[in-house]
Amino acid sequence: MGNRDDVWPALPLDRWIDTRDTVQLWTQIVGKTRMALGPDINHWWGVPLYVDARGLTTSLMVAGHRGLEIRFDFVSHELLFLVSDGSTASMALEPRTVADFYAEYTGLLSDLGFDVAIVGTPVELNDATPFAEDTAHASYDADAMSRFWRSLVSVHGVFSIFRGEFRGKSSPVHFFWGAFDLAVTRFSGRSAPEHPGGVPNCPDWVMHEAYSDEVSSAGYWPGGAEEGVFYAYAYPHPDGYDTHPAVEAPAYWDHALGEYVLPYHLVRQAPDPDAMVLNFLEQTHRAAAETANWP
Repeated sequence: MGNRDDVWPALPLDRWIDTRDTVQLWTQIVGKTRMALGPDINHWWGVPLYVDARGLTTSLMVAGHRGLEIRFDFVSHELLFLVSDGSTASMALEPRTVADFYAEYTGLLSDLGFDVAIVGTPVELNDATPFAEDTAHASYDADAMSRFWRSLVSVHGVFSIFRGEFRGKSSPVHFFWGAFDLAVTRFSGRSAPEHPGGVPNCPDWVMHEAYSDEVSSAGYWPGGAEEGVFYAYAYPHPDGYDTHPAVEAPAYWDHALGEYVLPYHLVRQAPDPDAMVLNFLEQTHRAAAETANWP
């Protein structure tokens, strides 16, 4: 991972959007398993996946007296099941329907002795076709997924630095499978008004818990522009946040998204991509903290 294209690879969305949409559904299946096996944690911190040295992982989950980790390996392009008793299983990551993926996945979990019940439909998407019936999504471009994972590694590094600069409550760097994005969130320490909900195929009470407290949040999403965007928002939205002078170009307020955005392709072409992303995070947080009068 020495040259620029390895560290900050080009990701033209029109070349891999079908793969993105298929793999998002696969991550929802695996993420729902983590949600079923793990304890409830504030703001749904018990359900995301995490970037690791090979792809995305559930991290350790405990069922009974055994531990289970499920890992998307975007180097060897396998889904790995690793069990604390030494047993393992794997599935090929290759062009295949969501229905086929779901059938093999649930079969392997059962073979390994894990009886896990999940809600078998997607969340946060307009199309809620059950996983077991979805034959429309069937794409897998191995090179594109490897490139996207390498971008996640780079972004994770910058987000982790940003998280470490804040002494208050801050989330880990999460990969949320609902929206297929990497995110980090800072908290003011104050409660927030009830979130209105309205997210497609997602109960409003999910958003109530996610946004129970006042936040300044930022993330990286493979959508919203030709190669994806970095985004930032505050909840609740303070007056003046979207016009705060601290946020400098090329970042801008996207009225359709209701968020600040910084296009990924501008970052990867910048002389210092890490510094550009960190500036975006710091500027948008300053805008939130100052307009909302954070303590």
